[in-house]
Amino acid sequence: MAEEKPELVPDEIILGEANYREALNLVIASAESELLIFDEDLSKGDYASLKRFELIRDFLSKGSTTKLIIILHDTAYFTSRCPRLFALLQTYGHLMSVYQTTEQAKVAKDIFIIADQKHYLRRFHVDQARFKYAFDDEKTANMLNMRFDELREWTGEAVSPTTLGL
Repeated sequence: MAEEKPELVPDEIILGEANYREALNLVIASAESELLIFDEDLSKGDYASLKRFELIRDFLSKGSTTKLIIILHDTAYFTSRCPRLFALLQTYGHLMSVYQTTEQAKVAKDIFIIADQKHYLRRFHVDQARFKYAFDDEKTANMLNMRFDELREWTGEAVSPTTLGL
């Protein structure tokens, strides 16, 4: 007998990797103009999947004023295991930026995504699939946005969308 997946209820603590991936889908799909992602390395959340690629591509295709900023502790997974997302950086480099944090920021172990400064998903610790997501919660999203800005101050140069070599 297949295990039933509990319904995703916004604004409650939820468990499980499958639920986390589905909640990510919902929050990304809700974005109209801005998407901010802070993650350890994008290895959790199915970022290498076709579904995640399509959602992010659809977001970036909404217009010339959309903005996607991704901050990662380690960009190796993104550059080597997420070829579709990397291709989006090549195509939409004018709308999308990816940064790697410096050592000072690596103490941050929660990961989160903010859409349009009012919808969010926050995983409390990168190693545990415990998270909360909500729509139209500007107060919490604003708090996470301030953290995102602080983390942005602790990043290096943006990941280049081109591979340089001899």
